[in-house]
Amino acid sequence: MGETVTARRQDAADRHQPPVLAGIDHVEWWVGNARAFSAFLASAFGFEFVAYAGPETGRRDRVSYVLEQGEVRFLVTGALTPDSPIAEHVRAHGDGVRDVCFRVDDAAAAFEAAVARGGLPERPPATDADEDGEIHHAAIRTYGETVHTFLDRSGYGGPFAPGFVPAALTAPAGPAVGLTRYDHIVGNVEKGRLDDWVEYYCRVLGFDPLVHFDDEQISTQYSALMSTVVWNHDSVVLPINEPAEGLRKSQIEEYLDYYRSPGVQHIALRTADIVATVRALRDRGVRFLTVPPEYYEDARERMAGVDLPWADLQELGILVDRDRDGHLLQIFTENVCDRPTVFFEIIQREGATGFGAGNFKALFEAIERAQAARGNL
Repeated sequence: MGETVTARRQDAADRHQPPVLAGIDHVEWWVGNARAFSAFLASAFGFEFVAYAGPETGRRDRVSYVLEQGEVRFLVTGALTPDSPIAEHVRAHGDGVRDVCFRVDDAAAAFEAAVARGGLPERPPATDADEDGEIHHAAIRTYGETVHTFLDRSGYGGPFAPGFVPAALTAPAGPAVGLTRYDHIVGNVEKGRLDDWVEYYCRVLGFDPLVHFDDEQISTQYSALMSTVVWNHDSVVLPINEPAEGLRKSQIEEYLDYYRSPGVQHIALRTADIVATVRALRDRGVRFLTVPPEYYEDARERMAGVDLPWADLQELGILVDRDRDGHLLQIFTENVCDRPTVFFEIIQREGATGFGAGNFKALFEAIERAQAARGNL
């Protein structure tokens, strides 16, 4: 029966071309206090306020702030009424990512193609307009309560979208951070569902698997996980994780316990100079996971022949790895929400196309130390 359903879905997908995605337009957070969370992103991470929507602009049920840095755009939304779906989402999950929005040339065509290929519809095509033009949008569902909006803003010249005005808030002074773009966005799903969601992205959006990591590659003494990275062969890269058998609770299981469903686990943001970026973030009060000094003894051996600022890397806790295409440097923040769910990765790529496989053990041991401090390992 399952094979028959899968075959029918694939046959439907084969009859329709997948949507063409031009990249990630923005990531929308649903949070309990949009003003406070936006101020945190501005003060701690150096984002600039761009636009605002709320009661003053005609929105009666929600308030939203738009923040930008480089090509990274966040939309932070909070509820204004207790019966709002945003309030219900926050009650269930805490602060988290609701929408990873894709830019497209034709939102209705993208939606129709995705649904024809088996996508789960969330919001049918619609148009919003004001004196600055119009936007076209539609959305499909993905893991948990996360959605993907298809957005065409080519006919709009305002600060973000109809109903938004330029933000009156200014970011506090601080050193420039230097974040440039999204690198990848990672989702966590339930045990046994990884293959289902990989197949969903490949069938519905035309993605392909880029790399798979099994539980032997991503494991410690206590826990393990499996991960598959899917991508559109361009700028949209979406790793998906599921827990694997281990002696104790894995970081993915802890996430699922607290978020109460699958969802976005972390957002990786690119920088051209990770040493300067991490120094600026530390000066702004951002806290990162720590690694023991012994890590750098092994790292120097693994990275032999690559000229790196080892004293700076060890001082700041930056991880390093290499693959056949080059090397990368990366670091992970502590959780940025009250629940141990969402965090950020900062990454600098020097030719490398991988995801820091050589750092998995050090990273997950650092996460386990944080879990143990919370009593959740």
